[in-house]
Formats: sequence, C-alpha cells, structure tokens
Amino acid sequence: MSAPPHILVVDDHAEIRQSVTRYLQKNGMQATGAGNTSEMDDLLGKETIDLIVLDIMMPGEDGLAACARLRREHRMTPILMLTALGEDDDRINGLDTGADDYLAKPFNPRELLARINAILRRAGDAPHGGTLAGKRASFAGVTFDHDASQVTKQDGTVNTLTTAEAKLLSVLLESPRVVISRDELLELSAGRIAGPFDRTIDNQVSRLRRKIEPDVLRPRIITTVRNGGYCLNCDVDLES
Repeated sequence: MSAPPHILVVDDHAEIRQSVTRYLQKNGMQATGAGNTSEMDDLLGKETIDLIVLDIMMPGEDGLAACARLRREHRMTPILMLTALGEDDDRINGLDTGADDYLAKPFNPRELLARINAILRRAGDAPHGGTLAGKRASFAGVTFDHDASQVTKQDGTVNTLTTAEAKLLSVLLESPRVVISRDELLELSAGRIAGPFDRTIDNQVSRLRRKIEPDVLRPRIITTVRNGGYCLNCDVDLES
C-alpha cells in the first residue's frame, strides 16, 4: 500500500491550522502544521511534502512572498493558497507567483479536501501520463521538456512551469490548431467543472503566455477565439 500524501498546512492561526490538519488526517492524509514560513522551511528540509496549504496573510514573510521564493528556488511542491474572501488581487497574485490553486476563507473543509485531491492528481499525472511523457515538444521556437516542467524560449530563456501550467500546456500541445473551450480546458487540465464566473483558465493562460510568448501583448502562440476558448496556433514536433 502506498504511503498517504503528506500535506503541510502553513497558517499563523493555531485554531485554523489544527482544525485543518485534524480534518485531513481523518480523511486518510498525513498532515503537519507550521505557524510561519520559517517553520515551513525547516519541515521542507526534513520531510517529503506532497502539497503545501499556504495562508497569504501571515506576519513576517507572507504567503505570496514565500510562494514566489519557493518557485525561484525551483521547489515545485504544489501550493494551494488560502486567501481572504473577496480579495481578487490576492488570488490573482497567488496564481502569478506560482500557486496551483486558491481557496477563499472561510471555506468548507470538504472543498479544501477536493481541491487538494485534484492538485495531487494533476501532480501525479504530470510526469507520467499523456502522450508527452518522456518527450520534448517543439513549437513556435519554444521547447517544452514535459518531465522537467520547463520551457526554453528561442532566446535561451528557461522558465519553470507550475503543475497547473504544465498540465494546461500539455493539453494544448496534444491538440494543436484546435479550439478548446474554457470549460473543457479546465476539466482536462484540472479535473474539475467550471463554476459561474470561473476565471481559472483565463488566469492560467495569462501566466503561461508570459513564459512562452515573444510578445505577451500580442499573443500568437496561444490565441483567444471569441466565444470559443483558446487555441495553440502552431504545429508541434515531438522528440524523445
């Protein structure tokens, strides 16, 4: 039997931290709490962590700064950000810094568990599943190393993708020059159904464009199709 996933819950509010860890443990996961990012770093150095639940509003180094730092250090542990209800800037900034998903407080623990499971499924599929596993894809002067979750632009710039970005790009690369709706992209890349006014895919496409497009203001690789969705507007060559 495989070991249960190990979730690190980082929140300075002890009551929230403890209730979340207890709930995850009751649902078959290993969960450890950290009261700040210093404790988080210590645990990341000692333990194998499968996912971090990271609160944005913390004293000292906040969640946004910590997420950005982890990504700069090429630590690709999936991150689910906890944000204040209605704080759109926090949610967008969290995704921009490399978080894989977000959840607004107060939240239903069942939704937290569902989002954690969805991220873990994506992370588990990323190195192995799909037609791109073990291959490199070349398109429009960009090279995507699927297993390393990295893209190299024509000028030699190398960018590391988050789990969500890599999965989204993989879906687009598997269907070049095909228009895929936002709802279908979310279902194929994240394994969930879009809710009303869900902007997840739009935000992820925006972040992905910044890592692959020569001109983000005039995207020509991932194009927007009015009332349709998005399209990878180029051919794709695969090599092992």
